[in-house]
Amino acid sequence: MKKSPLFWKISTLLGCILLLLLPLFMVSNLISERASYRDDVEDTLRQSTSGPQQLTGPLIAVPVTEIYYKFEDKKKVEHKRSFLHFLLPESLVIDGSQRVESRNIGIYDGQIWSTDLKLKAQFNTDKLAQLKGETITLGQPFIAIGVGDARGIGAVSVSQVNGETLAVEPGSGVSGELPGIHIPLTKKALETKTLSLEMALNLNGTGSFSVVPVGRNSELTLRSNWPHPGFMGDYLPVKREIGASGFQAHWQSSWFANNLESLFSTNQLPEWRNVPAFSVTVATPADQYQLTDRAIKYAVLLIALTFMAFFVYETLTDLRLHPMQYLLVGLSLVLFYLVLLAFSEHVGFTPAWVIASLTGALMNGVYLQAVLKGWKRSAIFVVALLGLDTVMWFLLRSEDSALLLGSGVLATALFAVMFLTRHFDWYSLSQSRRRPPKGDGSNESVRIWK
Repeated sequence: MKKSPLFWKISTLLGCILLLLLPLFMVSNLISERASYRDDVEDTLRQSTSGPQQLTGPLIAVPVTEIYYKFEDKKKVEHKRSFLHFLLPESLVIDGSQRVESRNIGIYDGQIWSTDLKLKAQFNTDKLAQLKGETITLGQPFIAIGVGDARGIGAVSVSQVNGETLAVEPGSGVSGELPGIHIPLTKKALETKTLSLEMALNLNGTGSFSVVPVGRNSELTLRSNWPHPGFMGDYLPVKREIGASGFQAHWQSSWFANNLESLFSTNQLPEWRNVPAFSVTVATPADQYQLTDRAIKYAVLLIALTFMAFFVYETLTDLRLHPMQYLLVGLSLVLFYLVLLAFSEHVGFTPAWVIASLTGALMNGVYLQAVLKGWKRSAIFVVALLGLDTVMWFLLRSEDSALLLGSGVLATALFAVMFLTRHFDWYSLSQSRRRPPKGDGSNESVRIWK
């Protein structure tokens, strides 16, 4: 078998494919490197503006000082402890309007967003009476609102409690790592059974925006001009509409579903990053780096199909191709991905794909005209190569149907090989040909296919 020209031909072609994996690996590393530069831009925007935002609140925080006694050395010793007791709203309704803007740093870009929020919350102040006792002293309650990054807090235009305008102070007023704002409450605001809060807040950030549904019944409505939302977190919106001009979504939850009241019943805020929340992120659509990285995963398939086409052509004709000619065509297919990456950073992925395909077609068309001894034969292979590029483009754009489409391509290629070689005698290729006499001008002795 090792003396068979067919064996050596197939082995050599497999070796060529393995050799082409090296430049493919280098292009793949370049894609990852360029993508990391893009990620650095997002980090730069986050550091220069503000990061992801999570709205926690509004909550009524009540300073509590409790006196308790312990026996120490058979003596009754008085101790004091101070903590904040939190009252959650009975209802919370938030309406938001988000504007997303792209910022460029060099050839890379990232997104920042600004959201105008209107908050309406109602509290039952009867629960304050349950805190009073002989050994308990209550301080001045205040409304606490926490955010993810205080740098993103914009204007607080309205802050009314039961129709009374109250001042807003910086800081959440809660010890720990919860930035935000707080509103000191007056005695007049606490005299009524129901405390109603209405306020408007501008919040800026990058990445995700989320709201903790602290109300017994909580609702969030958000409108945005960004057409690529990423709904994530613990709750999907109950309603959503996504179009080319943006999206609108509506969330709803209650304590029956999230059990948030129990998380705040320990007189201290839970780890705010881990509480359930309504969340949406300004997702970046599949960019040129993700698409090019996915495309290069099909490179071996593209090279293998091209080599198979040349192999079948050699089998059915008297024309022979040298392994170096296979390698040069294979390198042009690898260059396709480098051209695709370079142009996609400037003109977008689809135009770059067209440019890379036409560049490869021109290179191979001129080269194969000499190799295959004619423009007609060259044109057939060029058209076939452009057809493969078109199929690959649809594979990338149709993730849900990628397996079906890819299977169809392989099945079609296999059927074509089987159909074209159905009458071929493969045993004739396994027999070594005699070397021609010296001086007849033939170069069969230097070809791998003999």
